[in-house]
Amino acid sequence: MVNGSDEKMLRKPMVFTLDEIMRLPSVSRFHFIECGANTGMEWGNVAVPTCQYSHGMISCSEFTGVPLKILLDLCGADWKRGRFVLAEGADGSSMTRTIPRSLIDSGEVLVAYGQNGEMLRPENGYPLRLVVPGVQGVSWVKYLRRIELGDQPYGAKDEVIHYIDLMPGGLHRQYSSLQEVKSVVTTPSGGQVLLDKGYYNVSGLAWSGRGKVKKVDVSVDGGRNWRQARLEGMAMSKCLTRFNIDWTWDGKPALVMSRATDETGHVQSNYSQLRAVRGSRSIYHNNAIQTWLVEESGEVRNVQLA
Repeated sequence: MVNGSDEKMLRKPMVFTLDEIMRLPSVSRFHFIECGANTGMEWGNVAVPTCQYSHGMISCSEFTGVPLKILLDLCGADWKRGRFVLAEGADGSSMTRTIPRSLIDSGEVLVAYGQNGEMLRPENGYPLRLVVPGVQGVSWVKYLRRIELGDQPYGAKDEVIHYIDLMPGGLHRQYSSLQEVKSVVTTPSGGQVLLDKGYYNVSGLAWSGRGKVKKVDVSVDGGRNWRQARLEGMAMSKCLTRFNIDWTWDGKPALVMSRATDETGHVQSNYSQLRAVRGSRSIYHNNAIQTWLVEESGEVRNVQLA
């Protein structure tokens, strides 16, 4: 169902069946989906042991669906007044999220029915889910049943109680859903062991909610020196990008880290830079540089550098 917050917001509110939506012009795109709390434990200096624990709340898929703007245009949306959309799910919590028009106008926001070449699976939101590229996963409302166009943010429960960023001085950021530029070395990483000194291929993943990853730099000495890594394949917008670089380990302790830069010029920050602006009381939107300590024994563990 697509409706307006008042009678004049949409000229023609409509109820679409799944078959009707699937007959409309569709697109297929690859995008990452990341929980806003991915890497959240690290805010409080809790060094979880492995990459799966620290960065595992993310995936990347091909999504197929209809741009949300097409559905709203079919309903005669008043774009002079309509500035926000409320997306409502049919799950038990009736998950609802506010989506700003600035994201919808680009055509990137999809009402999706397909994932990786097949229909959405039940656990992923069948029959319909919202795809909001570059934005925290909670906004990708599953089991989508209603869209409403309005002129102000809706202040849903999970937008005013949860998913807010506590800032220094008692302030908080609200509707801070963008996932900033981020990367992580996956090999070597926490829990792994290098069996002997010599040649290794350092590899990992980078992504940005602002667009394409432009470059990734890698350091093995705690950030004193950086080398630019190779990007594997074509970098796609708001999608995981693989990177790798050659490294000859001399058997001495090493601090391995990666630093991503996206096409808008945003550079991944270290923890000191991030905490100077955002404090240390949040659990959301941590995109700080991840450091792995390779010990002389070859064991790899998670550490934080100030």
